[in-house]
Amino acid sequence: MKFLKVFLAALLAVIVGSLLSGLLWLIVVFGIAGSIGTPATIVMPNSILKIDFNNNITDSPSSNPFAGINVTSMQSTGSNSLLQVLRAIEAAAADDRIKGIYMNFSGMGYCSGAAIEEIRGAVEQFKQSGKFVVAYNDTYSQMSYYLASAADKVYIHPEGGMNWAGISMTTLFYKNALDRLGMSAEVFRPTVCRYKSAVEPYILTKMSPANRTQMQMLCDDMWDTIVETVAQARGIDAGKLDGLATSLELSFPEDALRNGLVDGVIYADQMDDIFAEYGVEKGFDGKYQMVSLGDYCSTVGPDMNNLSAPQVGIIYADGNIVDGAEYNGSNTVYGTTTAEIIAQARRDDNIKAVVFRVNSPGGSALASDVIWREMELLKAEKPVIVSMGSYAASGGYYISCPADAIVADRLTLTGSIGVFGLMLEGGKMLNDKLGITYDTVKTNPSADFGQNILGMVNLRKADKVERNTLMRSVDKVYTTFTGKVAAGRNLPLERVLEIAEGRVWSGDRAKEIGLVDEIGGLKAAIAVAADKAGIADSFRITEVLGEQSEFEKIMQIFSSSVRSVFFGEEINRMWNEYESFREMSMQQGVQAYCPERMNFM
Repeated sequence: MKFLKVFLAALLAVIVGSLLSGLLWLIVVFGIAGSIGTPATIVMPNSILKIDFNNNITDSPSSNPFAGINVTSMQSTGSNSLLQVLRAIEAAAADDRIKGIYMNFSGMGYCSGAAIEEIRGAVEQFKQSGKFVVAYNDTYSQMSYYLASAADKVYIHPEGGMNWAGISMTTLFYKNALDRLGMSAEVFRPTVCRYKSAVEPYILTKMSPANRTQMQMLCDDMWDTIVETVAQARGIDAGKLDGLATSLELSFPEDALRNGLVDGVIYADQMDDIFAEYGVEKGFDGKYQMVSLGDYCSTVGPDMNNLSAPQVGIIYADGNIVDGAEYNGSNTVYGTTTAEIIAQARRDDNIKAVVFRVNSPGGSALASDVIWREMELLKAEKPVIVSMGSYAASGGYYISCPADAIVADRLTLTGSIGVFGLMLEGGKMLNDKLGITYDTVKTNPSADFGQNILGMVNLRKADKVERNTLMRSVDKVYTTFTGKVAAGRNLPLERVLEIAEGRVWSGDRAKEIGLVDEIGGLKAAIAVAADKAGIADSFRITEVLGEQSEFEKIMQIFSSSVRSVFFGEEINRMWNEYESFREMSMQQGVQAYCPERMNFM
């Protein structure tokens, strides 16, 4: 007994000491983070706005001060929301200090395809000011060139290159791996939802014919968008551009020059001569004054003009939709939390219209319905416009369909009106691979149904009664989903059933079939919202964000990079892999989820 007391006391001391050390470490990190804060940006006369992608460009603003900081190296990537970027480019057009835009994509920041489409539109709008836009890169990816093609002139390094090969969509299939582990997947999907491909990786080894058909159409539609846009901008026949991708004839700079995709093959320092041609003067140090897009964003700030003006509120649904009431962050949309944010905007008399920015592949059908209900209540009191980002599919479309109008990018993936249920059974695997057995007592046959380990692997398969019950649930949700789309979009139910079936559509195609009202980005949606509210002549924009508790702030800071400091890179890597597989495998119950991802290269 004495030994036990001493042992417990020592253990408690170790735990308390570890916690205090961790707290002290966090305090130190906070201090370092504060000390490395970026000084205020000063924009000099004759400046050039440089779009370099040094910062990540995200759909929604990040509240995590460590989101772009690698705590092991204390280097920061930085982050700007899409709204910040669009407003900065708009402000630059009217800023006498900014003489033009220089696009040089040397940074490592992330930006989605749909966001690039919206930034490209902002650059096109900037050109109407009469200021110049030029682009230079050592090498161009397809999406960086898609953006660069908006420039007046495009240049490339003499030893650089260009990737122009088309776009692809690849799906990983896990069935063989599950078979080897002794696991099996039980799928519950309405028969008509033949395009609902989220379950296919667990039960097939390649795409079904239906899924291959929709994926091919998506690839073709989005490739057509890129090719047609570049063709128009560069004055090149679209058929020729497509042929150049097939023959891979744009690998070298001289190929790009010969075929009209670039205007010159020069070294980076020779861009000074280009700037001089546009009449830009050098600074006192003999160099051209460059201000990065990230730095310039910090000078624009939130919309503080005319504080008494009526407001257009922006609400974000950015990430997978899940049940619960936590802070929306880390690519997660909590149903109850988002509903509360929508209710907050509904009750705010200063907000006359709302733009709901949806960038989500969906998730929980229940959480989607919770959000849907608040959207209905909001729509009854003030105009609500949905702006779709890269994804607004399945549950992402469920929460969008009540809106007065839906605005989508051409590169948006949307639709996927369908549901499914998925259960992984691992009882045999536990016995055969790990030697773990289990036994159960129960009062009723299904009392143990859904028992699982690690929150994702069920101990047994469903029996006939349980399968029938789950299928009834899935069918009921699908009926509800399609009915709400029909009502929200003012479409006959028969028409909705034709275009549903879990099928995914591009933004262009969705407009053709009535799932989307207008092709455009976030700024276009804001304009529609202001117009419907009758405040287009004078309004200001406000972002309606949920409040984060102190505990949630601490947990958000305790991110992957911080875990690596405490536990080491290998443990952190294993944890990340487990989290990814767990998220993938926990698609149990009724889900409205679309897993497709595009590779734009």
